[in-house]
Amino acid sequence: MSMLSVPTRGEVRARPLETSRLVLAPLETQDARDMWTCVEGCRAHLEPWLPWVPYAFDYDSTYRYVDASTSDWDLGRAARFAIRERTTKRLVGVVGLEAFSHMHESVDLGYWLRLDAGGRGYMTEAAGHLVTWAFSQLRVHRIRVAASTENHPSLAVIRRLGFRFEGMSREAERCHGRWLDHAVFALLATDTRTAR
Repeated sequence: MSMLSVPTRGEVRARPLETSRLVLAPLETQDARDMWTCVEGCRAHLEPWLPWVPYAFDYDSTYRYVDASTSDWDLGRAARFAIRERTTKRLVGVVGLEAFSHMHESVDLGYWLRLDAGGRGYMTEAAGHLVTWAFSQLRVHRIRVAASTENHPSLAVIRRLGFRFEGMSREAERCHGRWLDHAVFALLATDTRTAR
């Protein structure tokens, strides 16, 4: 039976994913302070789309999330990366592969970006690099991603990455006191990518 080929956090830390402007390294407990500062600084921007934001209510809760992320990686359940600018080392967001299904060789893509880092193509750059890594290193067959039908910046990233629309999930997520419909997309290892 095929399984996803998940490298250790140590292996990826030693050779992080790098683009021309960004460094993606496994999310570690030492990132918790920067992540807390980042989330707190743009809470109103993130809360309408991300149901976990209200639960990141202080440094300790953020630390617990980051600590759980390290366990998720070690147990082969998810791989979350801190996104930092190469020049400033500033944390600008997180991109990750979630819901690992080893039997079906599939993962979900998730991401968020701080408000003042938007409009620069950072997330397309980071997520695009991670998608390539997932196909080549993890040997995934399918990557799924979903976003609220109202979250136009996120939908634009998904389209730029060449994901194919598969359908709608009605009231898929309760977020900030309202139900969100999701547009669902996927990319297969056998698809020809048309990322821009």
